[in-house]
Amino acid sequence: MASLVEKQLLKSLFSFFLLVLLFSDTVFSSRKTLDQRKPCKHFSFYFHDILYDGDNVANATSAAIVSPPGLGNFKFGKFVIFDGPITMDKNYLSEPVARAQGFYFYDMKTDFNSWFSYTLVFNSTEHKGTLNVMGADLMMEPTRDLSVVGGTGDFFMARGIATFVTDIFQGAKYFRVKMDIKLYECY
Repeated sequence: MASLVEKQLLKSLFSFFLLVLLFSDTVFSSRKTLDQRKPCKHFSFYFHDILYDGDNVANATSAAIVSPPGLGNFKFGKFVIFDGPITMDKNYLSEPVARAQGFYFYDMKTDFNSWFSYTLVFNSTEHKGTLNVMGADLMMEPTRDLSVVGGTGDFFMARGIATFVTDIFQGAKYFRVKMDIKLYECY
């Protein structure tokens, strides 16, 4: 009798482990592998920012909300909200392919450095949806990488890197940044 119970128990344990092995193989085989050398999507855009100075209401794409005086020469504490056009070329008057909506603030007392958080809003025949970008912009570096942390629509759950290169900087009035966006996780 004991040997029959032992056989039954062994059969049950074997069946259980077989099921676990079967399901674990299914889970592992469906995992997506990321190839960091080859992005699944790649874009190059230009972000244009014209800071409101009191006289340029019609052209301004951003406004300083907080600009505390006396905190050094590097705009520390200045907080800027923006809604600027994203174009395929350097011309500010080109047809926008998206809008960049978000904010940045200067967060370093000893050098120019800002922290960006924004959404690229696409509403064209080519793309619909959003990409969310955030990270530190070390402005004195020739290139800076910010994280693409998600998206919607055509960019659902996308992740990747947005590389910034300052194309032109005209003081506090206007700057243009080339954004090279590489998405490594696309669904």
